[in-house]
Parts: sequence; structure tokens; C-alpha cells
Amino acid sequence: MMQAGTVQAVQDMSDTAYAVSSVVKVVLTFTVVMVVVALLTLLERKISAWMQDRMGPNRVGPGGIGQPLADGLKNILKEETHPGEAAGVFFTLAPMLSIIPALVTFAVIPFAAPMPTRWGVMPMVVADLPVGILFLLAFSSLGVYGIVMAGWASSNKYALLGGLRAGAQMISYEIALGLSLMSLFFVVGNVGLPQVVWTQQRMGTWFFFTFAVSFAFFWISSFAETNRLPFDLPEAESELVTGYHTEYSSMKFSMFFIAEYAHVLTVSALLATLFLGGWDIPFLQRDDMLGFVDGRWVGNVPALWITLVTFLSFAIKTFVFIVIFMLVRWTVPRFRYDQVMDLGWKIMLPASLAAVVVTAATVLALDSAGVTFEQRALGFVPVYGGVLGVVNVAMLAVVVWAMDRGRTLSATGSLDERRARAKQTARLRAIELQTAERGES
Repeated sequence: MMQAGTVQAVQDMSDTAYAVSSVVKVVLTFTVVMVVVALLTLLERKISAWMQDRMGPNRVGPGGIGQPLADGLKNILKEETHPGEAAGVFFTLAPMLSIIPALVTFAVIPFAAPMPTRWGVMPMVVADLPVGILFLLAFSSLGVYGIVMAGWASSNKYALLGGLRAGAQMISYEIALGLSLMSLFFVVGNVGLPQVVWTQQRMGTWFFFTFAVSFAFFWISSFAETNRLPFDLPEAESELVTGYHTEYSSMKFSMFFIAEYAHVLTVSALLATLFLGGWDIPFLQRDDMLGFVDGRWVGNVPALWITLVTFLSFAIKTFVFIVIFMLVRWTVPRFRYDQVMDLGWKIMLPASLAAVVVTAATVLALDSAGVTFEQRALGFVPVYGGVLGVVNVAMLAVVVWAMDRGRTLSATGSLDERRARAKQTARLRAIELQTAERGES
């Protein structure tokens, strides 16, 4: 495996080539994201139909492939309503505030290994910011302002309640989401996403095992951030009609759903980058590279075939998370509002704080012992990542046990509650048998 600090003679891009490539990447990435978001609506309808043993969209085009285009055309041509008492400017601005953060955040996610060109090596990320994770967290949390504004500007009590729920839900889970990433920062030592991928390559293990607690908390918080089931309280149709977008129609209504699926795509790509090695291919060291650091190239020499294969690896990992998002939506029922708040404040917040402390102590012990990322036991077992993984799996087991005690997620069929009901049923049955025996005697 290529060691950190290994330098290869690779040409950097000129300023003109960098500017032109940036424009091309912006246009292509925005186009691909919008097309993928449209196809995700069809994919979810197909997955839900498969789960419910029905056909799903199958009329517009082969296999219903033209359904997203038909839905978009329908929303454009539909009559647009505007409530008379709505706050005009803010009512129109709200859908924009929802969709823009979802599209902008994808710009900092590296989606393939750097690609060599005749003008130099081109990083496969739209904006390679040194504060990539912080930028992403900051912009992704701005999406809630569009929801809150939509609820307030609609002058509708159901919409207002949905907006307030979105604000409360975001505050409850944004803290746990941020804390879940602090453990990664201790090891990576940087908040740039290419550095996160490079660290996983050097360590020889992905972070979903090394930081199992962070992965679990970040994943749960992602459902709350995207307002997807089981955390879709801002648009609970059984309680709030449709919540914050009750008064919207036409393309304004459609923009909220575009924002939701764009958030799902971005969060899935971020999960793949942070915890599944990003574009890294397992058991292949040829793709291990970081890029230019202080004017010098670090890692293996880039190649076009490496760029293409790593992009396919990244796309597959992202697709897996997207499918899981959709499977959960059609499997897990909606939590009650008090359950969502209890989970965020009583379990995830203190547990994420404890995980940060334990992980920091483990990292300090490993660094004090002189253990490096590249060190292997038996020639192939990563020592650094393995020790962190064992500690995190143990912490995750404790957290899951605490969550299943019937105190936090009460009335959701926890193991503790099922045992209590079984004992009560057994006692009643024993009493009935004793009464029957006395009657016979």
C-alpha cells in the first residue's frame, strides 16, 4: 500500500484549465443530479409497488420510464393557487430556500479518484473546499428555513404546525449529527472530504466499522434531516393534512419534493464518503491517492480507468443507501412526536457525547502506544481501525440495549415491553388454571 507522503511526478492544472474544468463540472453535476432526482421518484414508486405486490407506474414509456417527465409537465401546466392571506414574498421564497441547499451541498463531495488530462490532474469534486464537512453541515441545515418559512407564510394552522415541528426536529437531531462526526475528526485531523477518503484507504478499513456509533447516529439523524419516515412529522398527513406545504400547488409544490429527493441523494453520497470509503474500492491499493498537498502529489499515480472504476464504486455505494432510505419509508411506521424528541434528547445527545469522550481516549491511547494507520497484525488485520472498531461496536451494543428498555421508545413494541406482556399473560394463564383445578376438585 502506498504510504502517506509518497510523491509522484504529476502535473497540476493551470489556472485557465482549472477554471474551464470547474465550469464543466458544475454544469454536468447539476444536470446529473436533477436527472437522478427525477428518476428517484420513479424508483421509489417502483420499490413501494414491489413491496406491496402491485404494478406501479407502467403506462408512460417502457416500464414507466417516462413517468417523471409526465409528472414534471403536469406540475408545470397545473393552475397555481395563492392564498389571499399568505405573505406573498416569503410564500414564494420558501420553496427556493428548500431546494437550493440540497443542490449546493453536493458540490463538496468527491465522487471519483482524480482524473488525468492533457492539461493536468483534475480533482473529481466540484468544489474541493478545505472545510468540506463544515460547509455541508451548514448548508444542509439551512433547508429547514424554507420549511419553517413555508409554514408561517401560508397563514394556515396545519402548515404552521408542520413548520414548527420541522424546526424542533432539526434542532433535536442536528446536535447529535454534528457530534457523531467529531470522532472522525480526531482520527482524520482534517474536515476535508478527500482527507476522509484518504484516511480510510491508509487505515485499510472503512469507518462504518471503525466508528460504528457515529455511523448509527449519523444515519438516524439523516432520516430526521430529510424529513423521511419514520421522522416525517412536518408533513404528517394523518394529523396535519400535508403539513407545511398544504397551501402550495403547481411547481412550488413540486420543488419541495425535488428538495427532499435531492437531500436523500446528497445524504446517501455523504454516508458513502464518510463511512464506506467514498470512491475507494476494497482490496485494491491502486486507487489510493489524495492529490496535491503543498504542491506535491500524494498517493498513487492517477489513471483514467481508475477514475471510471472508482466513480462506479461510489455510485453503487450511494445507490445502496438510497434504496435503504426507500425501504425504510415503506416499512417503519411514523414515530409519535414525543418519541422523536425523546430519542433525540434523551438517547442520542448523551450517547453521542459519551462516544466522543470514549473515542478520544482510545485515539489518545493508540497514539501514545505508537500505533500507526498502516500497521497490520498478522500481516493483514488493521490494528488502529480494529481497536477503534471493537470499542465502537461495544458502545453501540450498550446504546441499542438502552434504547430497547421501554423507557424512550415506549409503545413501539420494545423487547422489554414484550417480555412484560408475556409475563403478565403467563400469570393470568396460571391463575385461570388454578381456578379451573379448584372448581374440578
